[in-house]
Amino acid sequence: MITAIEDKKISDITVRELKELIRDTVLEIIDPDYGLELRPEVEESLKESTQDKEAGKGITLDAAKKELGIE
Repeated sequence: MITAIEDKKISDITVRELKELIRDTVLEIIDPDYGLELRPEVEESLKESTQDKEAGKGITLDAAKKELGIE
């Protein structure tokens, strides 16, 4: 994401910068979280969750619903 062009006038940016600005703007509209970074602890939790799933650990959706009392 280009941040250096935020203080420039449109007439002062290159075609490449303009294209990147348009692309980033479209991506931000499609995904409001575009460009954000995960906190390290969230990233680690996601990795552990993925590893648990691959190892066959965890519970089924039905069991989770039952445990939460939403079935």
